[in-house]
Amino acid sequence: MRFGDGNSANTLRGAFGTVLREVACTPRCGGHGAEVHQPGCPYARIFEPRAARPNGPSGLADWPRPFIFRTWHLDAQTLPAGEDFHFDVHLFDLQLPVLYFVEALKRLATAGLGPRRGRAVLGCIEQLDTDDRLAARVWDGEELLPPATPSSAPFEPEPCETVGVRFVTPTELKCGDRPVERPEFSVLFARIRDRLSTLRALYGPGPLEIDFRGMGERAARIQMTRCDLREQHRVRRSSRTGQVHPWGGFTGEAEYQGDLAEFMPYLRIARWTGVGRQTVWGKGEIAIAASRDGSRRAV
Repeated sequence: MRFGDGNSANTLRGAFGTVLREVACTPRCGGHGAEVHQPGCPYARIFEPRAARPNGPSGLADWPRPFIFRTWHLDAQTLPAGEDFHFDVHLFDLQLPVLYFVEALKRLATAGLGPRRGRAVLGCIEQLDTDDRLAARVWDGEELLPPATPSSAPFEPEPCETVGVRFVTPTELKCGDRPVERPEFSVLFARIRDRLSTLRALYGPGPLEIDFRGMGERAARIQMTRCDLREQHRVRRSSRTGQVHPWGGFTGEAEYQGDLAEFMPYLRIARWTGVGRQTVWGKGEIAIAASRDGSRRAV
């Protein structure tokens, strides 16, 4: 099984969507090739979430998917027959039936992945907590098992004076309508805050109830003290529509100093949600290391 350089998440996402249509698209939609899906179609809810919801944000044409794949460790890898591999799926809609993911991933494995359609067998699905510890085995290779309580992260301030942010996969941040070259903290925080608020509005208890303006002003006081970035420019072609899309952004590290206590929960949660544009394609993954007294520690 072979994965391309930098596009394993998008390869997996596209193949998953194709198989998910077969598994979850309701017959009322008129077949697997339907362009317009009926209300209540599980496929549309997972992969093309557009139906209006009373508590959803207005004016949002393309809703963020209620999931992302994490596969960067598979980029440019060629796996010999018999070798195990894994990838992560982060789910944000707690109402999604896990059974659809199990069935789609089982079919995806046997149908084949990558340019040579390497085939695999889905061995298990495990649920991890926010510390990457095993919380439950959701599927053991034969049957669906009860999941554990969904993971959650509190918005509690954490004393911190310095934080390093590593942009693991290409990240594209915008300020207004233009992409930024440097991830100033005010921009980074604003994009994290807006993504969390949107996900909560669409799939959770509602948008963030915070002082957006006040937090934005305080975020602008945080100073960037180091910035070591590399630009990546690629394109991706949709196997379904044939359209070519730019696919790039920056990777590397940035360091910030200031009174970061109220912002730390957002940075921690962004590890799971991603930040910026095209997170569903695998972009925008971050990792952080925080310091209160000059010593770094991973978070």
